[in-house]
Amino acid sequence: MNENYRHKQLLALLHKQKMLSTQDIIEQLNVSPATVRRDINKLNELGLLKKVRNGAEYVNNSTINTEIRTLAYSEEKKRIAKAAADICKDDQSVLITCGSTMMLLGQELCGRKIQILTNYVSLANYLIEQKHSDFGIMGGQYNAEKDITISFSSDYNHYYSANIMFTSGRGFTEEGLFKTDMIIANSEKQMAAKSDRYIVLLDSSKLGNKVGMLFTRIDEIDTLITGREADPTIIQKLREKGLKIILA
Repeated sequence: MNENYRHKQLLALLHKQKMLSTQDIIEQLNVSPATVRRDINKLNELGLLKKVRNGAEYVNNSTINTEIRTLAYSEEKKRIAKAAADICKDDQSVLITCGSTMMLLGQELCGRKIQILTNYVSLANYLIEQKHSDFGIMGGQYNAEKDITISFSSDYNHYYSANIMFTSGRGFTEEGLFKTDMIIANSEKQMAAKSDRYIVLLDSSKLGNKVGMLFTRIDEIDTLITGREADPTIIQKLREKGLKIILA
């Protein structure tokens, strides 16, 4: 069990049980006492748990946890974005949705001989600033909260088509990709119909999560790109469903 995955397992146990002794952790994660001490010390320094005598306590600080989670997964998201960019070939057209991993992908593709289509305004602004020569902004009304453009017409993307659509979400199971934001989901449903391939980029923490609405069924997804930290059991189950997976 690698460190990143082990830390996630430990924090998940603490979230459920609120307090764990060192012996509890040894038995439930099947690791050595030295490993437990090292993990507790590191997570205590990050503010993700509270180190106590002979164990650890759960820390409920959403601000700290959000900041730490962003740092913890930023490196993984960079690898995922790089793997996605490596799939793209010159002279292709790619459709990129919104989110932090999508921004990283756009940055990877910027400057290459690739047409980028997006409704993600932050990415569009970045491409303008970097003078990317070939990109299109999907039309519609600007939604400041989501930082995307949304069309109320079902045929707003009639003139757009792409070789690949890249998207993300909040969860992924053997059923498929889950999203929680209905505004974004409705917009992306229309965009997906105009793409030849549908590729999901998702950090490993979201695998196994069933949250919100089932947005895309697994048999409609061409490829999942996630981090090598992903739980091998989940990866195996998804592959048994016929899903192509790239571990970045």
